[in-house]
Amino acid sequence: MKIALDPYMHRHLSLPELVKKTAELGYDQIELSPRADFLDWWVMPRAHKQRIAEFKRALREHGVGLATLQPMYRWASPFEDERQWAMKCWKKAIEVSVEMGCQLMISEFGRGASPERSVGQGAGANTREMCEAAWWRSMEELVPIFEREGITLSVEPHPEDWVETLAPALDIVRVLGSDKVKLSYIAPHTFYYGDDMAAMLRDAAPLLAHVRVADTFNHKASSQLRYIVNPPGSSHIRVHQHLDIGQGEIDWDVFFATLADTGFDGVLSSCVFAWEERADESSRFMRGEIQRYLNKYAR
Repeated sequence: MKIALDPYMHRHLSLPELVKKTAELGYDQIELSPRADFLDWWVMPRAHKQRIAEFKRALREHGVGLATLQPMYRWASPFEDERQWAMKCWKKAIEVSVEMGCQLMISEFGRGASPERSVGQGAGANTREMCEAAWWRSMEELVPIFEREGITLSVEPHPEDWVETLAPALDIVRVLGSDKVKLSYIAPHTFYYGDDMAAMLRDAAPLLAHVRVADTFNHKASSQLRYIVNPPGSSHIRVHQHLDIGQGEIDWDVFFATLADTGFDGVLSSCVFAWEERADESSRFMRGEIQRYLNKYAR
């Protein structure tokens, strides 16, 4: 198992400084989420040859591995020009991953079109069905590349994606049927995924390549005041947190015991975003707690 840090709270650092910081915080793997100087949101990768070389050199110097890269492009947009642009960006991102020697790329199923085009397009212009159709077209292009390059893609359902819950996401990956397309489980999205975390983890286990660890509150709890939104009862708001372990309502004993029972051996990353003013302390705490739970349930 690789235990990685998503260093988004340290994104102000240069890539070499980020690698050094990751090692100082007790991690030997980086999960590189989108950042402006490498794989940025929606645009062509900024990872040019000099930057890639500097990044690789820093990884070697500090004994840190690149566990994952996370491209984020509109591959599920029902607007074909946006989808085609996403394909160009994805193909370049795969080239970067190959050059970096990173064998696991992670992403979300996607929310479809850009916000500017999602609004005012008329009824049904950005339906889940259209987004799914666009995503399947994208996979027809990308899966052969992943298989040729020996890179695994791990996808996650995300609140407000065209697929938000775990069961249909698992079905989609099974139907796709490529050994280079796997599933991610994001712990702070648990209460969107379904009601039985242990059952979901067991169901996903054969395809589970990547897990993110952070705590959150249960927005579906019996108390209607976990989150106060206006208008009350709105079904369109997708709110959750990425907190330190113990600050929310995830049952971490169930979580780690189930991972151990199912033999999970992929990438497990600390993915806390809530505490930028105490990013170092939070990251060190998460590394210690993850190891404590892994040791507790070691098989």
